[in-house]
Amino acid sequence: MHAVFPALLSFGDVGLLLLRLMVAVVFFASGLNHVKDPAARSHSIGMSPRFTVFLGTAELLGSTGVALGILTQLAAIGLILVMLGAIQKKIFVWKTGFWGSRASGWHYDLTLLVMNLTIVTTGGGKLVLF
Repeated sequence: MHAVFPALLSFGDVGLLLLRLMVAVVFFASGLNHVKDPAARSHSIGMSPRFTVFLGTAELLGSTGVALGILTQLAAIGLILVMLGAIQKKIFVWKTGFWGSRASGWHYDLTLLVMNLTIVTTGGGKLVLF
């Protein structure tokens, strides 16, 4: 590997931990919004309140697993499924473009999907509980 800053390569696990924490913050906040007010959130995402609670719970559990490094790959796969659903909804139901209007496109969802894919393929690094 040819790195411009080879000394920084020794911090790869710290970088993966920071990536996991960022993913966790985003999904935890989203999940909390879903379970805190499922009626309002279900209206905004076009789903039933019951599904919205399920989605929020999945986001809360996935974000906790990713943050703490508990079943990290499974947690990240679950969050990938959430993002695939969001992307599908934006493209095929809402007809939203990649950038969307007012930054509501599916570029954000794809970024989170790839972040989780990185967690899956690396195991989240060595700084995990199990």
